[in-house]
Amino acid sequence: MPRDRDPLIVGRVIGDVLDPFTRSSSLRVSYNNREVNNGYELKPSQVVNQPRVDIGGDDLRTFYTLVMVDPDAPSPSDPNLREYLHWLVTDIPATTCASFGQEVVCYESPRPTMGIHRFVFVLFRQLGRQTVYAPGWRQNFNTRDFAELYNLGLPVSAVYFNCQRESGSGGRRI
Repeated sequence: MPRDRDPLIVGRVIGDVLDPFTRSSSLRVSYNNREVNNGYELKPSQVVNQPRVDIGGDDLRTFYTLVMVDPDAPSPSDPNLREYLHWLVTDIPATTCASFGQEVVCYESPRPTMGIHRFVFVLFRQLGRQTVYAPGWRQNFNTRDFAELYNLGLPVSAVYFNCQRESGSGGRRI
């Protein structure tokens, strides 16, 4: 795919969260049987529950790490909490789904309050099983630094969706 048409570049995921990489593994994320595609809009009410995340590959002895972040927290115009960590799962065997991995940081559903936020799922291939420690807090997580700390290298896959506060939530009805 031409670089100027890659949705991860167009959506500034490459740059804000990740360095350029070559996709080498499949990653399928779905909420309530609805697959997430790059740039799709999902409402907060559609992403309350943890998604199903299917990992490709053909060897159960290969393990993956999944990171979900919001690079637009607390607002896209002032993302001073970039990146906000929503989910971290390690030791996911190839050919399975995230539920077979080790949940290091539990899933926190997206609840953006201002603007349109990008929520990014990033998949790394691990060199082997390893102990990963939960960061002390979710805000100001850095996917690049995390990958370097645990020697994960560049991602093997990524996908993102957009989400914004649902209109009509709260406020008085007249």
